[in-house]
Amino acid sequence: MATMRFSIYRYDPDTDAKPYMQDYTIEVGPNDVKLLDVITKLKAQDDTLSFRRSCREGICGSDAMNINGKNGLACITNIADLAQPVTLRPLPGLPVIRDLIVDMTQFFKQYHSIKPYVINDTPPPERERLQSPEDRKETSCPSFWWNPDKFVGPAGLLAAYRFIADTRDEATSERLDNLEDPYRLFRCHTIMNCVDVCPKGLNPTRAIGKIKDLMVKRAV
Repeated sequence: MATMRFSIYRYDPDTDAKPYMQDYTIEVGPNDVKLLDVITKLKAQDDTLSFRRSCREGICGSDAMNINGKNGLACITNIADLAQPVTLRPLPGLPVIRDLIVDMTQFFKQYHSIKPYVINDTPPPERERLQSPEDRKETSCPSFWWNPDKFVGPAGLLAAYRFIADTRDEATSERLDNLEDPYRLFRCHTIMNCVDVCPKGLNPTRAIGKIKDLMVKRAV
């Protein structure tokens, strides 16, 4: 058994006047591979510690937090890669509900605003709408912290481009009109934090650049 040291952001608005960092020490065994494994054990040790988790497979994003100064998912972060004491804080730029849990309301409001689904008014075929292989090939951000109510954010803009580039979608002009604003799209300054921390290795910055190109082309 090895010992790990943690420093974790704590804040309960019902009882705490202000946030504070709490130190923990816990023994980890050979089966404790991911950070989520260990903080789940920490919660068994201190049931007042609050954080989100769900799929445990890097899909849902529920356990996103700031890990040693870098945003990431606890369920896919190897504890062997972490310097100690491991410092855990809530995601920056979002209101803290309690401890490592943040209010995602503004994030999802911006995400839903780009209509993340195929828009197609032609009569549906008997089976699914197909794409050719050629068609399919096309298919953690300070700017969002500073302008969460105006900037759509990398996740939303990546989803927007996914449908703009989808040959089955018939709402490209509508989607671009929705982003025609000094903040919603153009507040991206290509800092590229989103690329660095994306758990799926996606590149929102490239997608945002392609949307900007489309905006410029239709304006000239």
